[in-house]
Amino acid sequence: MSSLKPYLQLTRPANLVTAVADILAGMAIAQFTFSDFSPLPLIISTLGLYGGGVVMNDVFDARLDSIERPERPIPSGRVPLQSAMTLGITLLFIGILSATIYSSLSGLIAIAIAFLTVIYNRFAKHHTVLGPVTMGMCRGGNLILGMSVLPDSIDKWGLIALLPIAYIGAITLISQDEVHGGKRRTLYIAAFLYAVVLAAQLVIAQKQGNILYTVPFVLLHTWLIGRPLWNAILNPVGPLIGKAVKAGVISLIVMNASWCMAFGLWPVAIAVLLLLPLSIFLARIFAVT
Repeated sequence: MSSLKPYLQLTRPANLVTAVADILAGMAIAQFTFSDFSPLPLIISTLGLYGGGVVMNDVFDARLDSIERPERPIPSGRVPLQSAMTLGITLLFIGILSATIYSSLSGLIAIAIAFLTVIYNRFAKHHTVLGPVTMGMCRGGNLILGMSVLPDSIDKWGLIALLPIAYIGAITLISQDEVHGGKRRTLYIAAFLYAVVLAAQLVIAQKQGNILYTVPFVLLHTWLIGRPLWNAILNPVGPLIGKAVKAGVISLIVMNASWCMAFGLWPVAIAVLLLLPLSIFLARIFAVT
């Protein structure tokens, strides 16, 4: 188990849970029923795509991490660089294959996500604007991957994917200053993006006639991301910014539960919300960022 743990660390297990929540939220927006569709192939797909993406993140950052984060699996020598690269590529392939088995449309979406993942890790990550946008597109694509269970839903609700782009863009903006500390201006921009997403969820819930049931979820989400972000704004040092990033990533589960409730699928919303304790537990064992 000790030899396996560094490889698991590369895949960010706590984050993988949030990717599963994306798929379930996308399927809820599409108004799926479990009697008609099995989410398993798409869940396997998102685990492969997300896991492969974060592994390749560490592969491309191996040289930088040897200076800034030498304790990580690759620079510490616990995982050889070549082995990590093989793991990342394999996971991305599994993600594409599983989605393609489900449907050709799902496969094309998975290919696009994998492509964006590589672009982010190799070229866009350290770019102030392109980095957050590219990473956000990966997460928005993940939501659309869930919606691909009913292709017509993408035409109707596909623009919702812009909101995860804004949300992940906010997290990525914050994370750019995680090591050395940051600027309050960046944190205020992230707070604004968060607010846009939360407000949009309430507006859509109102139009769907589910506002009363959605408000508690949105309030919970606001509290989970707002408190650590406010602490970071008051004192923008690396450790507090890291906590804000961690809260933003894990709280994606609550955002996805809010989507499920906004579209009236409360059993799925509760099921997604129950993923939160699992993600928090895994975050205590494995790093989130």
